[in-house]
Amino acid sequence: MANFNKVILAGNMTRDPELRYTPKGTAIAKFGLAVNRKWTAEDGQSREEVTFVDIDCFGKQAEVISQYLRKGRSILIEGRLKLDQWDDKQTGQKRSKLGVVLESFSFLDSGNREGGSAAPPPSAAPAARPARSVAAPPPADAGSDEPPQGDDVPF
Repeated sequence: MANFNKVILAGNMTRDPELRYTPKGTAIAKFGLAVNRKWTAEDGQSREEVTFVDIDCFGKQAEVISQYLRKGRSILIEGRLKLDQWDDKQTGQKRSKLGVVLESFSFLDSGNREGGSAAPPPSAAPAARPARSVAAPPPADAGSDEPPQGDDVPF
């Protein structure tokens, strides 16, 4: 039987990321995500449902998320479901919680909201974003007034 465990969610962060490190130095960030669903009921009334999901992320992604994102920011995440199970210390009962382990993410807003910004200045780029190499244009002839020929127009 084939198995597939993939989750794609877009929502708003319910709390600031909590960044911690393992003894070996691996970064772990935990945060909450609120995902809203809106629909119109049979009686014509507009309804809304909110689902709260706990997200765990690791490594460089955890550091980037904790540096650039704050409560209220929009984020799109891709990940996998993970079931955590434990015994409640107070009651002794078995407990479980379904969460998401982040595999990749995208910023959905610029972070420029009224009342302040949690985003870095535009000149600062996230450290996890690899630098794109751009080929330098060929040198133009110094004595020529004609525009360069070819389809390589840098936009």
